[in-house]
Amino acid sequence: MKQIENSYLGNPNLKASNVKVEFTKEQVEEYVKCSKDPIYFMKNYIQIVSLDKGLVPFELYDFQEKMVEKIHENRFVISKLPRQSGKSTTVVSYILHYVLFNNNKNVAILANKLATARELLSRLKLAYENLPKWLQQGIVEWNKGNIALENGSKILASATSSSAVRGGSFNMIFLDEFAYVPHNVAEEFFSSVYPTITSGQDTKVLIVSTPKGLNLFYKLWVDAEEKRNSYVPIEVHWSDIPGRDEKWKKETIRNTSPEQFRTEFECEFIGSTKTLVNASKLKTLAYTTPLKKTEDGFSVYEEPQKDHSYAICVDTSRGTGADYHAFTVIDTTQVPYKVCATFRNNEISPMVYPSIVYRIGTDYNDASILVELNDIGTQVADILYEEYEYENIMMTSQRGRAGQVMDGGFGTGQTQKGVRTTSTVKKIGCSILKGLIEEEKLLINDFNIIQELVSFVSKKNSFEADEGHHDDLVMCLVLFSWMTTQAYFKEISDIDIRQTLYEEQIKKMEQEMTPFGIIDTGLDNKTFRDNEGTTWTVV
Repeated sequence: MKQIENSYLGNPNLKASNVKVEFTKEQVEEYVKCSKDPIYFMKNYIQIVSLDKGLVPFELYDFQEKMVEKIHENRFVISKLPRQSGKSTTVVSYILHYVLFNNNKNVAILANKLATARELLSRLKLAYENLPKWLQQGIVEWNKGNIALENGSKILASATSSSAVRGGSFNMIFLDEFAYVPHNVAEEFFSSVYPTITSGQDTKVLIVSTPKGLNLFYKLWVDAEEKRNSYVPIEVHWSDIPGRDEKWKKETIRNTSPEQFRTEFECEFIGSTKTLVNASKLKTLAYTTPLKKTEDGFSVYEEPQKDHSYAICVDTSRGTGADYHAFTVIDTTQVPYKVCATFRNNEISPMVYPSIVYRIGTDYNDASILVELNDIGTQVADILYEEYEYENIMMTSQRGRAGQVMDGGFGTGQTQKGVRTTSTVKKIGCSILKGLIEEEKLLINDFNIIQELVSFVSKKNSFEADEGHHDDLVMCLVLFSWMTTQAYFKEISDIDIRQTLYEEQIKKMEQEMTPFGIIDTGLDNKTFRDNEGTTWTVV
């Protein structure tokens, strides 16, 4: 009866608050020992559920012990581990130690899904219920989504989002399977919430995940490896886990796929097989930290240089929070071309956008500006040309079957300030962009572009952003690539890339660009036929 009275809400496994505990000398020694050594505590007092044996003591593998040591000794840790490696159980066991032996600590367990976060909390609660009473703190709250202890420490379980921990004060943030958090949610979390939660002097942030493409988790991991951030990287190979050998590998591949095995067990950051740029090439693309970055989304990787020529390709939107206003500044002085600056913003007014383009174009030696005329692009181009009197607006003229041809505005037929992204322009632009990147004739530099390229996939004989992703910056590069095929491009850049692309690599590109239906007609290296039967000549 006394046991029930001293329990929390009648649960005999949980100690109520304000219950006096009389320790033996041995218990005091054990308590002190556990408080100082989380590995000792986990080995001796944490119990977990085994599929085969039920409730069993947590026997840590060597890599799990090393993982706990790194977490305990460092504020910022990022871990890349294979599927089913016990990574989450290891972290929640450490969290239990953290809140038991430290007063007034707030911890957030955040996962890609709310159900996953609560499941992790339930593992912690199970381990807690199986602790001896003299090791427990009294329970103040014990709910599905949170617990509160008598020593003032609390744990919250929630889905990863900008609102999950906003306004709260947290001493530890655990981001589970962060690679699987939607990229827009992950970006918003780090831009709006992360600076606040890391402002404390002892705040710990633990990021644990299996890779999934080239996303924010990938960026944080690479930056950690190259010491561009404060995270200590922890990597575990599948062979480090007892019981996994070559026989297990072959069986797992047979039951899944080689690609899935490379992602979930080899922990490779590979993208979709349907991307415009080959997945193996995407993995090698290098990005750099901007020299400067403004709040409105302008990132600079190389300042304007005297006597260099630049091209700016402008993509527009209505600024409603969906698609982005975007442009890229590219140095065209020599090959390889270089992305020197980018702009990406989905909140500014379309009326403000031309002033930003004008300012940057002027700064970069009066760069040649090519505006995409779909949506509100015509309005942007008109403001640049007529109100700001910007002279280096690229014009296009209609030339019969040749379609849109870039010129100085003196061509025959209808002239327009910019280019419309027709299916033909996009096909040519995508084909050339693929060659430029894979042959290292265009240096990307910008992480957002790389991220968009990973989700720029084949759809209905074309390429576009995969569901839930954006391609605004990539489309700027598509326009630039189309631009390089134009005769007028040589005049504004003093470089003729067409010879190297069309004479050295055209056959290779034609073979790889099957979504476009490009075939060799035998006419010459500058002529191809699309899947609709139309013959095109690049002029």
